[in-house]
Amino acid sequence: MTGGFLTLAVAGAALPASAAEPAAPEATLEMPTVSESLASTAAQTADATEQAASGYELQAQQDQAAAQAKTAAKKAKAVADKKEREAEARRAAAKKAAEARAEKASRSAERATLSTTSVSNATGNAASVISFLKAQLGKAYVLGSSGPSSYDCSSLTQAAFKQVGIDLPRVSQDQSTVGTQVSLDNLQAGDLLYWGSSGSAYHVGVYIGDGKFIGAQNPSTGIVERPLDYDQPTGAVRVL
Repeated sequence: MTGGFLTLAVAGAALPASAAEPAAPEATLEMPTVSESLASTAAQTADATEQAASGYELQAQQDQAAAQAKTAAKKAKAVADKKEREAEARRAAAKKAAEARAEKASRSAERATLSTTSVSNATGNAASVISFLKAQLGKAYVLGSSGPSSYDCSSLTQAAFKQVGIDLPRVSQDQSTVGTQVSLDNLQAGDLLYWGSSGSAYHVGVYIGDGKFIGAQNPSTGIVERPLDYDQPTGAVRVL
């Protein structure tokens, strides 16, 4: 201690600069620049956009293919349906033609058979009326026609009774009121049959005996011979 001062020696307090520990070197960090970061982000975005566009394009192609397939199937079905309708129409036409031929053949055979059959048990005027009617079997029914190739129901009966000098009115309504009303249980060959009420009949024919009648029925059958129960008449009048 000198001059009243205490001098303390602190170890290392006055070390020379060369003896001091070397300073730690500064760390150098390499960080990407802002421009590089933006470029990377843009590239990623472009890739994602391209992938999305490719996906949309693929979906559009698939949708278009599906729509085309649906349209093609619809057209094919329409063509098939049309062909089926045409085939059905041809089958129906062929069936109708066959039925018409069969009906015509049946009428011809019926007419041929009946032409060789005796005129029931009728005699006199009744036999003449029935003979005329049998000669008309198989001819066509044409509304408003008065013969000789075709008749309607009332023109046929009018022509038949004219053979024996009896002039019947032209229409069914009036024919149903001439002569004497007779019961259907007491019919005689040559009686005039009618369908509907007397005075408003809509159809007429002639009873030929043996439970049968002849009449011009309709365009489908023409002039035919039928049993009474084929189309039961409403009443009858006797004009012979």
